Amino acid sequence: MANFNTIRAKQNYIQGAKEVVEQVKMDYLPNFNLAIQQDYGTVNGQNGPLYGFGGLGVSSSGLPLPNQTWNAAFGSLYLANVNWNFFTFGRTTQRINIAKAEVEQYKKDYEQEIFKHKVKIAAAYLNLLASQRLLLSQQKNLERAKVIHSNAAVRVKNGLLPGVDSTLAAAEVSKAKISLNQIKQQLKIQNNELANFMGIEAEDFDLDTTFIAEIPAAAVITSEVQSDSTNPILSFYLSRIAVSVNQFTLFKKEYLPTFSLWGIYQNRGSGFNSNYSTDQSSFTQNYWKGIKPVRQNYLFGVGVTWNLTTMARSSRKAAAQKWITQGLEEEYKAISLALSTQLDAANARIKYALDNYNEAPLQVLAAKQAYAQRMALYNNGLIDLVDLTQALYTLNRAETDRDVIYTNVWQALLMKAAATGDFNLFIHEF
Repeated sequence: MANFNTIRAKQNYIQGAKEVVEQVKMDYLPNFNLAIQQDYGTVNGQNGPLYGFGGLGVSSSGLPLPNQTWNAAFGSLYLANVNWNFFTFGRTTQRINIAKAEVEQYKKDYEQEIFKHKVKIAAAYLNLLASQRLLLSQQKNLERAKVIHSNAAVRVKNGLLPGVDSTLAAAEVSKAKISLNQIKQQLKIQNNELANFMGIEAEDFDLDTTFIAEIPAAAVITSEVQSDSTNPILSFYLSRIAVSVNQFTLFKKEYLPTFSLWGIYQNRGSGFNSNYSTDQSSFTQNYWKGIKPVRQNYLFGVGVTWNLTTMARSSRKAAAQKWITQGLEEEYKAISLALSTQLDAANARIKYALDNYNEAPLQVLAAKQAYAQRMALYNNGLIDLVDLTQALYTLNRAETDRDVIYTNVWQALLMKAAATGDFNLFIHEF
């Protein structure tokens, strides 16, 4: 769990979501702006309307003189502004709730990923274990094929058997080698898959096989799908619904107005003197005199803004979010039904796996006895190589079935743990 990058990524997502919560809380604080500007230009005024569209208007203040002048001087503005949307009918609180719900969603996604990854690792472990046992069976099969070929070759050399028996026996040895190599290839793929899930470099694992010969106690215990709060998969889907519901509530609150407080303090300086309207020579182009603040103003107030067209826009967003919530609820129902179906399949698989577990040793014992009998008959010239080969096939199949069946019981239990959402059902067997 500590090495796998996807798990670590989701941990980082949680931390990022927590920072978003703090950022949303900060959004409730008032805005506090400081501004300083120092300019050089003319102050020709003009009677008439003006709208600073896009913030491109020039705010030059001066009397409307009868003629254009190009007198220019320095000026300055020092400004402090505070504005605060102190009451928004709970929209700020709702944004905080959304951010917290998203944190919870990331947590549930992280817990779900851990649960799924544990199941993946356990499944990869069991698959690799089955392949390792199959490898031993194929190695035994190859040794038996070599013994048959050696015996056949000696008897052919002594004229007791036709030469084709030696050829057929050699073909069986080649086939056994091919089967062994196929298992080795499969083993390597599954070995690397397990290493990848563990987040480490590829290496050859020597697995514990002692538990395979035993039946897990939980296999015979009836279990149900865990409740929504404890099942990591269902909890994740519920957290998605919670985020959507909070988002819907926020859109509904956007219908309402906003109450604001504001306060401004400014200080201005100008190179134009107070009698400039009567004496257009009464100004200075000295920089320091122009930027020196000489006039102060303050303003504070309270107001309310209510964009009525927001109601139409927010109603559409709220309607859309409502449909999204219903969609998420349907996804939740679908995954809940899928888990119940999977649990039913897991219980059936466990039942059949246990039945096969009891039959497998009997099949192997009978196959070994048949092979030993056929080998004795063949060595005494009472049957041909085809009959002996058939007994060899039967024994190899019985051993292969046994290796797969033993791990099938544990794989069925793992499937049950995945369906119930309780990994301890599987891991506590160790």
